[in-house]
Amino acid sequence: MSTTRHGQCIVNDVRLHYVEAGPSDGDLVICLHGFPEFWYSWHRQLPALAGAGYRVIAPDMRGYNRSEKPHGVGAYSLEELTADVRGLVTQFGAEQAHIVGHDWGGVVAWATAYRHPDVVRSLTVLNAPHPLKYARELSLEQLGRSWYALFFQLPWLPERLFRARDFALLEELFTDERVSPEAFSPTDIDRYKDAFRHPGAVKSAISYYRALFRGTALTELPTSLPFVGSLRTPTQSGQVRAPTLVIWGENDVALTTAQLEGLETYVSDLQIERFPNASHWVNADRPEAVNEALCGFLERVDQS
Repeated sequence: MSTTRHGQCIVNDVRLHYVEAGPSDGDLVICLHGFPEFWYSWHRQLPALAGAGYRVIAPDMRGYNRSEKPHGVGAYSLEELTADVRGLVTQFGAEQAHIVGHDWGGVVAWATAYRHPDVVRSLTVLNAPHPLKYARELSLEQLGRSWYALFFQLPWLPERLFRARDFALLEELFTDERVSPEAFSPTDIDRYKDAFRHPGAVKSAISYYRALFRGTALTELPTSLPFVGSLRTPTQSGQVRAPTLVIWGENDVALTTAQLEGLETYVSDLQIERFPNASHWVNADRPEAVNEALCGFLERVDQS
C-alpha cells in the first residue's frame, strides 16, 4: 500500500477523504465501499488496478471514517450519494469513470448508472442488489435475510448495539463461518473498528438504511406484499446502459442469488461472474480472482 496517496476534496457540498493509486493520467476508476467498511476494503484491488494503468480513487463515502458526516437522514439519500459520485468524476478532471461498488457502494453505483449515465464509462458491482429491482421484486426469503435493514429503522438502539462490546457485531460479520479465514486479519478488523470510532460514524452509516426506506424503497415495494399496492408509484426505470460486470459471492448470508435472476431487464450489456464458495465479502475472500475479472472487464471495455 506504499503507492497510495491520501487526499481530501469537497464535492456536492461535503468533504470527502479518499485514497488514490496509479498514474495521474490513467483512466479514472472510482471504488465505492460498503457497510461496515471504508476505503480500506479495496486495499487488495488498488495495487492491481494501479498496476493495470488506472488512476484509482477509493473514497471514504460520506459519513464514514475520515469523511464529513452531515446531519439528518436526508443527507444520505440516493440522490445525495449519487451526486457525490458525479462530483468525484468532475473533481478528478474526467468526463466519465469506471464505477466499482461493493455492498452499499454497489447500490450507489447502480443508482449512479441510471441517475447519471453520462459520467459512467462502465459499472462493476460486487454483491449488491439493483435498488429498484430489489424493491420491486422483494421476496419473503429476501425480506427475512434483510431483517437488519428493518432493525436499523429504529431510533438510537441500533447504534448502541453496534458499538457494544467493542464493536463485537462488526467483528462477527467479518469472521462468520462463510467468510474465508484469510479474508480479514485481526489488524484489518481493528482498522474497521477504528474507522467507526470517529464521532458520528455509526449513526451516519446506519442513516444510509434509514434514508433508503424513507425514499426509493417505500414507493417501489411490490404489490404482492400486504398493504403496499397503493404505495407503489415507480418513477424511474432503473435501466443501465453502461457495460456492466456483476461479481457475486453466492455464499452470501444477506442476499439471495435471486438478485441475479432477470437482471438483464435492468441492464442492456451484462456480464455475471459467480463465485460459489465466496461470501458477501467476495473481494476479500477471492481477491486474486476478483482482480482478474475486474481488470479483464475494464480492458475489454476500453478496447471496445
